[in-house]
Amino acid sequence: MSRHSRLQRQVLSLYRELLRAGRGKPGAEARVRAEFRQHACLPRSDVLRIEYLYRRGRRQLQMLRSGHATAMGAFVRTQDPTEESNGAGAPGTLSSEGDDRRRPLDSIRTPKTPLDGR
Repeated sequence: MSRHSRLQRQVLSLYRELLRAGRGKPGAEARVRAEFRQHACLPRSDVLRIEYLYRRGRRQLQMLRSGHATAMGAFVRTQDPTEESNGAGAPGTLSSEGDDRRRPLDSIRTPKTPLDGR
């Protein structure tokens, strides 16, 4: 097997550091693993994207190590009413093929106020 490039070694090191920093924080290890698996299929030639994700991971590591972080979560985009009707398949929306994955913020609803303002 060929030797890893410098960038590959940095990414692997970041992965290990994130896993260590996330120990004891709910959801952190699973989130780190999921993020790295999601981007594992990036081609080696996509260096700009890899470097961007590496810098983003470094910032997340600093946040985890800062002591202010108690858990690690994810923000997801909820579906707009216009996206439901046109079925465009925008990122973060459910596809028509029955992709029924739960999104954490789907259950949050804004309170309805009567038109008279009471």
